[in-house]
Amino acid sequence: MPIESHHKNWKAKLHEIIYEADTPEGKLFDVILFIAIIASIALVMLESIRGFDTKYHDFLDISEWIITILFTLEYIARIISVKRPWKYIFSFYGIVDFLSTVPKYISIIFVGTHALVALRALRLLRIFRILKLARYLGASNMLANALKASRAKIMVFLFAVLILCIIFGTLMYLIEGEASGFSSIPVSVYWCIVTLTTVGFGDIAPVTPLGQFIAAIIMILGYGIIAVPTGIVSAEYSAQGKSTSKDSGKPNHPEVHLNSQSCPSCSAERHKDNAKYCYKCGHFLEDYS
Repeated sequence: MPIESHHKNWKAKLHEIIYEADTPEGKLFDVILFIAIIASIALVMLESIRGFDTKYHDFLDISEWIITILFTLEYIARIISVKRPWKYIFSFYGIVDFLSTVPKYISIIFVGTHALVALRALRLLRIFRILKLARYLGASNMLANALKASRAKIMVFLFAVLILCIIFGTLMYLIEGEASGFSSIPVSVYWCIVTLTTVGFGDIAPVTPLGQFIAAIIMILGYGIIAVPTGIVSAEYSAQGKSTSKDSGKPNHPEVHLNSQSCPSCSAERHKDNAKYCYKCGHFLEDYS
């Protein structure tokens, strides 16, 4: 076998293990990666506990170095297994992988930057691929479109709520006054927002009968106000679902069936089933070896 052909087959196999989730090797790689990400974040969280860090500092430091080296090897492998490395390097996941790897090395030179290791939490986004949550991308797109279509109604609603909070906040400032903690109109508006959203911190509370009566009205309004944006988005979501079903002439199935096929050229993922070419760069998906 020619050396060049062997080299291509080696890169193709590495690409299949790293980027494909349907093969046994790919599933094993994803499981190991998932465990490493969770362990990495757990170590960062434990290190933030001063007593635990003081007692087990050496163990935590060695463990973080092991995980950092594993992430480094994975990052290098991802680069060399694609035909266009810069596509991966400057992609969203490429930047996330880089940011989750370099902080430990930077901490050697610049003291105090070790806390940046917490950026590894961004790698949890890869769980969407590992758990194959991308199959629900179609439904999420419909929800995003519904939110976009409802933005005008929601903005008008929020503007009306803001005006309502200013009115009630001003009334409470006039009724309660500084003695009850309503020291200014902005503070009173803050109290009204907290009460209207049913959060209720309790740092400020009315003491007069009239103030308590108005507070009760605001609390009751809060339950109705919370339901309004949900109704607006739900109605728009339902309308889009009916429109999609009507256009297709078939029952509505918003889910887009995607596979774990990854482009060997630009490493783009989430291709449709039976896709022959990459939707991003146009590379033939099965013509790598």
